[in-house]
Amino acid sequence: MHKAVRDLLSKMDRNDVTIPLIATEAGVTPSTIYRRWGDLQELLADVAVERLRPDAPPKDTGSARTDLEQWAEQYADEMASGPGRAMIRDVLSSVGADTRNAGKCCGYTREQLQVIADRARDRGEVFPDVEAVIDEVVAPIMYRILFDQAPPTSAKVLSLVERMLPARRAT
Repeated sequence: MHKAVRDLLSKMDRNDVTIPLIATEAGVTPSTIYRRWGDLQELLADVAVERLRPDAPPKDTGSARTDLEQWAEQYADEMASGPGRAMIRDVLSSVGADTRNAGKCCGYTREQLQVIADRARDRGEVFPDVEAVIDEVVAPIMYRILFDQAPPTSAKVLSLVERMLPARRAT
């Protein structure tokens, strides 16, 4: 089903995609889709969640600060892109009684940040609690993407990281 949805989305506007079209593309009956996903929005959210899953761990730059800076900039760019916003919309539109898909997205973010935190610990670097990074870096990025007229700039993203991991000052 996921491949059928991805194929259709590559050929047509998201608003034109229907369960009967997906069923035809996948070679199944619409009732198969309804039994598994309930409605179109749940299927689109399921596909979006899989597309939002990172395909690699965050880049290891040798420093927790630069790891987090690069990860946060990439995260902001990907989520603010047209496809990123569409996937966010699909996930959030499905959050009625079932929050599994939104929870998976949050889990992917936690996993990525935990990799950075674990590397920092292994190098003897100080790194904040992952939940604090979500609250102080990720949440403001996502808020700006969802509600501001423009996504956060690179300078804004880097300033969020600076608040979490202030540069050491020479004494």
